[in-house]
Amino acid sequence: MTNIVLQLSEEQQNNVKSSYASFKVERKAPGVVFAAKLPDVAVTVYSSGKVMFQGVGAEREASKFGEVTVNKSITKTTNPTISTRGDRLPENFAAMSVLGSDETGTGDYFGPVTVAAVYVPSNKIKLIEELGVKDSKMLTDAIMIEMAPAIMAICTHSILTLRNDKYNEIQSKGYSQGKIKAMLHNQALKHVLEKCAPEKPDYILIDQFAERDTYFKHIQKQKEIVRENVLFSTKAEQLHVAVAAASILARYAFLTELDKLSKRAGVNLQKGASGLVDKMAAQIWVKHGEEFLRSISKWHFANTEKARVLVNKKRG
Repeated sequence: MTNIVLQLSEEQQNNVKSSYASFKVERKAPGVVFAAKLPDVAVTVYSSGKVMFQGVGAEREASKFGEVTVNKSITKTTNPTISTRGDRLPENFAAMSVLGSDETGTGDYFGPVTVAAVYVPSNKIKLIEELGVKDSKMLTDAIMIEMAPAIMAICTHSILTLRNDKYNEIQSKGYSQGKIKAMLHNQALKHVLEKCAPEKPDYILIDQFAERDTYFKHIQKQKEIVRENVLFSTKAEQLHVAVAAASILARYAFLTELDKLSKRAGVNLQKGASGLVDKMAAQIWVKHGEEFLRSISKWHFANTEKARVLVNKKRG
């Protein structure tokens, strides 16, 4: 499927909307302000000003509104100035077809652990870059929420959300965060490989959170283990756009679940694990009770005992 993204002015966007008004369809995805479905192409306008054309007729329709370049050759190489730890990557790795994975939520008291895996074949790298995909640490939460639906529409992916009740249950059985993350990464990668088959990525790149031997030891009892062409590196989201895309989808999933939990709690839950989190946890404990707080948090974090102290002081 051909995918083309154009950055258009407000006037040009209005032109797109009027041109396809008779083909308009409803799309509830975040960031989408207009969508149309033609027999051979789907058109999506985002609040960022980006307009995506998908389908056999993408080039034909996109060319009506801007200059179109399809499957432009990629010559970018891995940035040699990035200081990383992990496996040595092949030359011109950034231009290869790669399945990347990343996770988030592991350092947050409130909310789940989420892992995403995204396959970006070489002929879609330019398209993903045009969406503005880069290291999630360089993007705001609002921008990532807006970008995620476009990434999901373009790339084969898997998103796993380990909610707090299940996380606390597994952790209480002695599973470390490293083991939990390794199991989720392996599962997400397996899902994407199954969806892509018989096509295979050139390599798989995991944003490294454990040494290779430790990672595979964590998942040694899993029925299926993804091993072929697996590479590990820190700062992997800066080494290939596939991991950058995965980090955005993982963050999107985390924020989506955190928003649901915030509505349950009646307060916008604080991210991270700071002293502000301790105070918020204590307030929720007093208002909703211990079991409710447990259901929206990572109970083994030190924040729980700090919140307990605050609650006892308030009650005392």
